[in-house]
Amino acid sequence: MLMIANSLRQLNFSALMTVYAEGNRENGLLWYPELSPQEQLLQVEQGFYEFLREEFFRSADERYWILEEQGIYLSALRLCSFRDGLLVEALETAEEYRGRGFAYSLVREVLMQNPGRKIYSHIGKRNTASLRLHEKCGFRRISDSAVYLDGSVTDRSFTYLYEA
Repeated sequence: MLMIANSLRQLNFSALMTVYAEGNRENGLLWYPELSPQEQLLQVEQGFYEFLREEFFRSADERYWILEEQGIYLSALRLCSFRDGLLVEALETAEEYRGRGFAYSLVREVLMQNPGRKIYSHIGKRNTASLRLHEKCGFRRISDSAVYLDGSVTDRSFTYLYEA
């Protein structure tokens, strides 16, 4: 079932963290190498929570889209205003549910429920699974770099665009 949240209260934060567990572990190693793995994960999850509370959900236009079954979060993404359209951020599927088409279904829902809107996405150049997924959904690469919401630029990601 599709769930669209426009506030932190509408999310089951611990269920959301299971979707992002792999990335959170990687970020913990990168950002907090001096801490134990448990402390790293705690720091990353606290930062994630604060980001959602203090930044993401402050704008009335920002939404979390989650595909869930019986309270289990399978795949999630953030959708926010960007340039002349919307930006897909943080598309992820929980490790144990990958390869079953959940991310594809979630992205297709975003596209179907936003007809006529331009939908952008930044995808890491090494993330072949996500690159294939976006192309399968009808996105096309428009830039060999990505400009994030805060204005920072990276050459490690492509920018893709979906136009109906």
